[in-house]
Amino acid sequence: MRTALDQGMNFLDNCWDYNGGVSEVRMGKALQDGYRQKAFLMTKIDGRTKEVAAQQIDESLKRLQTDHVDLMQFHEVIRLEDPDRIFGEGGAVEAMLAAKQAGKVRYIGFTGHKDPYVHLRMLETAKAHNFHFDAVQMPLNVMDAHFRSFEEQVVPVLVREKIGILGMKCFGDHFILDSKTVEPLECLHYCLNLPVSVQITGIDSMQILDQAFEAAKTFKPMSKQQVAALLARTAQAATVGKFELYKTSSRFDGTAHNPSWLG
Repeated sequence: MRTALDQGMNFLDNCWDYNGGVSEVRMGKALQDGYRQKAFLMTKIDGRTKEVAAQQIDESLKRLQTDHVDLMQFHEVIRLEDPDRIFGEGGAVEAMLAAKQAGKVRYIGFTGHKDPYVHLRMLETAKAHNFHFDAVQMPLNVMDAHFRSFEEQVVPVLVREKIGILGMKCFGDHFILDSKTVEPLECLHYCLNLPVSVQITGIDSMQILDQAFEAAKTFKPMSKQQVAALLARTAQAATVGKFELYKTSSRFDGTAHNPSWLG
């Protein structure tokens, strides 16, 4: 993490539930000795009630050893009822707004990986409550473009509403690469070609960190022809979401396997 920050990568992604909280603890240690000032720090909470959300916000801050995060997000908005719970009476948005007023949170967003319709419903529900999100996180990759596409359905709304776009699941865990249709740098360059504010990529080794920097340094805006050629290669593999298991299975649904996290 410190190598990343020293070399200019400044967006850090985390979550209250990652590795039972250990991911935040590790990041909190890395952010000492002046490194917190170098980072745009983001984490997420699962709580859907005001009480549970407030508790998770404070636990995250304690683990991260900071008095505030730059962006706090409602995590795994993957069910149609999630917007109703978050914005309902006694819902998590009350805790998030209180945290922002207290200076614990600078910006507010939400994440999800299941279906573009759920994202759109979350945005509609927010608007009905006169609430404007600062950022929205979603899967964006060379296969999403073909199947239940966040790129096609959600990104244009965010651009129009001037909401920050956070891309994730560039490799769909490792499954998109397993399709043997694309190479890692092609995947990263495709994502960087989208109107994203940041493309989040999981980094679990120095080698993968170097890969991310290489992608940034070698990126050049892609022509329509280049994009079309790349998508033509992934079209058949992407048809039914075989390599986007976060959409078509419960494998990545942490809150479904641990409903107590929601409150």
